Amino acid sequence: MTAPDPERLQAALSLGRAGDQAGYAALYDLFAGGIYRLCYGLLLHHEDAEDVAQEAFVYAFRNLYRFDPARASFKTWLYTIAISRCRNHYRRSRRPLVDLGALVAGELPAPRSQTPEAAHARSSAREALEQALAHLKPALREAVVLRYAHGLTYREVAEIMDCPPKTAESRVRLAHETLRKALDGPGQGLLEELWAWRE
Repeated sequence: MTAPDPERLQAALSLGRAGDQAGYAALYDLFAGGIYRLCYGLLLHHEDAEDVAQEAFVYAFRNLYRFDPARASFKTWLYTIAISRCRNHYRRSRRPLVDLGALVAGELPAPRSQTPEAAHARSSAREALEQALAHLKPALREAVVLRYAHGLTYREVAEIMDCPPKTAESRVRLAHETLRKALDGPGQGLLEELWAWRE
């Protein structure tokens, strides 16, 4: 998600803090796509992701007066709220938490000339990667989704997950190592391609 224009964001925040619906609508327009993708990446269910994203926005709008730009960016503050709502939801539902393959499947460029055999091998590798992701601990999955599906820096991941940047970096590295061990040749190739494409 590209960073919103600072002046537009500030204007929307000012209106929202004054209780103006136009401010809420502008903030929603700026961040709804990213928040939905984050929720879907952790909950892996479209309706649940929509519901939890809405909960996150409702909470954020009701508590807009608590947002302190000296402590975090608005994006970081909002992502932290969404992550918290997702954690509450998947503690209750016990569904698989993330499918990074689904998040990037439509975005990861495919080779220009791909034979049916190569397409099948790539599909099998993606399935293997998704199965391996399903076995990661929640904290590792969250770190991977924030880092690779949303392109956040380690500092931003750390702020959202409320941990030091080195911890965020080590969670991503540990997730990568765990996935590498769980995958065989083709799956490892897709994993390396995905990581390289996102870096």
